[in-house]
Amino acid sequence: MNVETTSSAAAARPTEPRIRTELPGPRAQALIARDEAVGSPSLTRAYPLVAESADGIWVTDVDGNVFCDFAAGIAVASTGHAHPRVVAAIREQAGRLIHIAATDFYEPRYLEFNERLAAIAPFEETARVFLTNSGTEAVEGAVKLARHHTRRPAIIAFEGAFHGRTLGALSLTSSKLKQRAGFGPLLPMVFHAPYPRVRAWREGSGGDGTAELEVLRRSILGRLVAPADVAAIVVEPVQGEGGYFPAPAAFLRGLRDICDEHGILLIADEIQSGMGRTGKWWAMEHVGVEPDLVTTAKGIASGMPIGAFIARESVWTWPPGAHGSTFAGNPVCAAAGLATLELIEDGLMANATTMGDRLRSALEAVASDAHAVRDVRGIGLMVGVEFHTHEQANAVERAAFERGLLVLECGESTLRLCPPLVVDAAAVDLAARLFGEALEAARYPEPGPAEVGG
Repeated sequence: MNVETTSSAAAARPTEPRIRTELPGPRAQALIARDEAVGSPSLTRAYPLVAESADGIWVTDVDGNVFCDFAAGIAVASTGHAHPRVVAAIREQAGRLIHIAATDFYEPRYLEFNERLAAIAPFEETARVFLTNSGTEAVEGAVKLARHHTRRPAIIAFEGAFHGRTLGALSLTSSKLKQRAGFGPLLPMVFHAPYPRVRAWREGSGGDGTAELEVLRRSILGRLVAPADVAAIVVEPVQGEGGYFPAPAAFLRGLRDICDEHGILLIADEIQSGMGRTGKWWAMEHVGVEPDLVTTAKGIASGMPIGAFIARESVWTWPPGAHGSTFAGNPVCAAAGLATLELIEDGLMANATTMGDRLRSALEAVASDAHAVRDVRGIGLMVGVEFHTHEQANAVERAAFERGLLVLECGESTLRLCPPLVVDAAAVDLAARLFGEALEAARYPEPGPAEVGG
């Protein structure tokens, strides 16, 4: 597949952002005011983008401004916006059947999507699949299945983790305090262990995860909870919301060893890192570590709301009625998912490796003289640029937006670049140039001695 040309309209696409008005433009301002009058105050919009349409890697706002999208709806638009094969699948299925409730009946697309996900599961054992509406529901279901199978109550997650915002998944989440504040009591018997924060580009710090494994063994499993009470360890092989930190191979292997020793299930949360984004179906495959369960969503269906948790055949010991969902596995979403998986396998996964290497190198080059940048890291098209302070990251995020580049903050002070997997060399080079211009244009204070490090 030619990843540079994904629709008949490709020739008409812009090659540069077009900013026609001061941001936000007049139509955007009016819509933002209306939104703020009726929307939940819990929403945290990064900057005043009011999207009207999108195609490939380009997003057009309501005032006609055109942006190069290196956020992809938080790593969701994996095949680019409005990929013709995905759009065709959605239209065809919507004209045939929109909903039937797979909890109660059978439907071909539901079955076909399950079969496809089971075939790419990151373990040798035969897999089974439960489809969900979202990533947080996938985590909830995986935790339920782990507890039911093991008959154990405790779950171990990691500092900096993000697993969702529904109450059970929120209990595992610890990336930002504001996400948890005011919602207790949360799920009992959830323990958070340290996660290795490896900064390899400029700082060269963080180790290989050995120290964090020692804390897990001695402090968590040695003092706080008996291993025989732990149902599962839930880990992101690349922390997403937590700052785009890839876990060292030794750390993931150590978790597998601990789980094997104590009969604990290993759950890999690949909601952001899966579906070819790192150059393989699953980030866990880079280190050859097999989990017992894996959760997925985001890039699984090019923007349609669907997720899944997938587990080894031997783990599915719950009976009929133990879990279900009215909308999950909706036929239209499943059809979009099938088209998405075909595209990822048909060149986009390999493209993520090639373009990811190019993007990381280009960002290192533009950041080489930027003292505010602490680290550039990532795998495939999951690249983070960390700053010394949140204020610096926020200033560059806004400056990039003003130049027509969409990026998003994550962690304490990191900007993530997670473009659609259809991105080509020209777009990567453009994004790096715009990011470099944003670095130069951003106005932020230099960090004091107390702010450097951490």
